[in-house]
Amino acid sequence: MLLSLVLHMYSMCCVLPAAVLLGTAPTYVLAWGAWRLLSAFLPSRFYQAVDDRLYCIYQSMVLFFFENYTGVQILLYGDLPKNKENIIYLANHQSTVDWIVADILAIRQNALGHVRYVLKDGLKWLPLYGCYFYQHGGIYVKRSAKFNEKEMRKKLQSYINAGTPMYLVIFPEGTRYNPELTKVISASQTFAAQEGLPVLKHVLTPRIKATHVAFDSMKNYLDAIYDVTVAFEGTVDDKGQRKEAPSMAEFLCKECPKIHIHIDRIDKKDVPEEQVYMKRWLHERFEIKDKLLIEFYDSLDPERRNKFPGESVNSKLSLKKTLPSFLILSGLTAGMLMTEAGRKLYVKTWIYGTLIGCLWVSIKA
Repeated sequence: MLLSLVLHMYSMCCVLPAAVLLGTAPTYVLAWGAWRLLSAFLPSRFYQAVDDRLYCIYQSMVLFFFENYTGVQILLYGDLPKNKENIIYLANHQSTVDWIVADILAIRQNALGHVRYVLKDGLKWLPLYGCYFYQHGGIYVKRSAKFNEKEMRKKLQSYINAGTPMYLVIFPEGTRYNPELTKVISASQTFAAQEGLPVLKHVLTPRIKATHVAFDSMKNYLDAIYDVTVAFEGTVDDKGQRKEAPSMAEFLCKECPKIHIHIDRIDKKDVPEEQVYMKRWLHERFEIKDKLLIEFYDSLDPERRNKFPGESVNSKLSLKKTLPSFLILSGLTAGMLMTEAGRKLYVKTWIYGTLIGCLWVSIKA
């Protein structure tokens, strides 16, 4: 009985946050939809400013759970500017939590509403979220020969023309690194060898297309590139081997005590413009990531393991930045669900919002 109680309490650790995060989605979509209609005849910059603010509110609630609720310790290395900038954010990819890490950095620069993602094409079918991410500035891309460079350039240019603040998140590996998927790692290493590039151990070989198109399209608009390397503490097994990074559910169950985040701010003038040279440059950046992660996971000196070289700063996020958003969205959702009309609207938003959203992205994205 005691074991059952423990297991129940453990499962509730992630069930409650997931219920709130998903449960408030219709409320958020309704608020956004109302603003979309009200702003139809206003200049686009007014719509974008409020949309960014709405997005900031929702993502602040996300961080309430992923930081304040879990109590995870955020250790920052390197140079994260205090002021917001127009940037491309390049990071290694190992977990669904990586999307949250971008938020973790952005909120510390007061740029949370400006975060926009380059996403796998299949994610556009996510109920409610897929359509919203697209209209907020997300760019859905297909891999290899199906990559639509023209469409990506067109969308980025529209944001530049509108003066849209840009915190564009790209994961150049294209898929998550999982040490248990040895075939994926082997294929990535084989590709690097065939291209005459150094073979990497703790990251996959980066692909250049999305990064090059983004930089080439926005080079006169950007301030910098942030090269971000992330490691989750507690991802080593009893034999000292790296294991799979925590999923969102595992993270919300408080299975990750610390996130180590290394930031290199690279001025845009130091980034080569030609694709052939940028390809080499990007791989060199991932070689640096690999060395950092080798130090983190494989250092022979136990004192140097589970941390990156250099000094770190323990960055704690104030509840003042997250709790109000949680209270607003959960309160509005609870109020809606307390009336019969509200419950009907809530259910219809899930159903029709998903159907209309999928139709929209099938045409636009």
